[in-house]
Amino acid sequence: MIPDPGELDAIIDRALAEDAVGSDATSLALIPPTLQATVSIVTKQPGILAGLHIADAVFKRVNPDLQFVYRLQDGDRLTAEQTLATVSGSIASILSGERTALNFLQRMSGIATLTDLYVSAVDGTNASIVDTRKTVPGLRRLDKYSVHIGGGRNHRMNLSDGVLIKDNHIAALRSTGNTLEQLINEARATVSHTLKIEVEVESVEGAISAASAGADIVMLDNMNPDDMRSAVAHISDQCIVEASGGVTLANVAEVASSGVDFISIGALTHSPMALDISLDYETKIT
Repeated sequence: MIPDPGELDAIIDRALAEDAVGSDATSLALIPPTLQATVSIVTKQPGILAGLHIADAVFKRVNPDLQFVYRLQDGDRLTAEQTLATVSGSIASILSGERTALNFLQRMSGIATLTDLYVSAVDGTNASIVDTRKTVPGLRRLDKYSVHIGGGRNHRMNLSDGVLIKDNHIAALRSTGNTLEQLINEARATVSHTLKIEVEVESVEGAISAASAGADIVMLDNMNPDDMRSAVAHISDQCIVEASGGVTLANVAEVASSGVDFISIGALTHSPMALDISLDYETKIT
């Protein structure tokens, strides 16, 4: 799920360039290049850690001589005021990379923490929490990795990972006169046999129709729990059932109790709250 080294370097380089790290006016004006220090990366609130190795890679990209020492690992459950890692070496380099490293670490840990809350809320049911493609452009692999670390599962990585026939596809093809079954059969004849075919529906009748037409997965979009339970009762022996739309921490347990197999939640990656993580000056070493 993590990008290969070349792709990760490109992501980090774009972020560092955005912050003009090589032209850090404050450090260039005030910090002697020979000044060395050790700093600690500390979480100010509980959560799930994700992205520590990305922070490591950021600092090494700024200055390969920096020493990054892990105190914890991705997936660890955090308490407030816990040290995640220390960074030692040129304080000018550390300060130049600080914001970029923390931006990745705070966002990724925020996603993992939010995912963990949803996963905990459906514990004891058969439902799995999955993400969506509502990610920051260019950071999808990091966003989805963070969901995985939080205990969630990944939906499609991109458009090539499966067929998802949504309402706009059906509306666009309505003029062709094809039935939903014909559309599913055409898709199945065209794409690889390894790809699943999913259909989005908005009613119990639509769910029954999609399952009868041969969909591998039926997505119940913005349906109330009672209708979800009815749909599951009618089609769960024919296909996988997914719930999507309008799911919050307040109602996810009720959605899960309807018997759906998966609950996809865009909020995991489109609006997570960043975990409060800071870089604290520890000791001057030379």
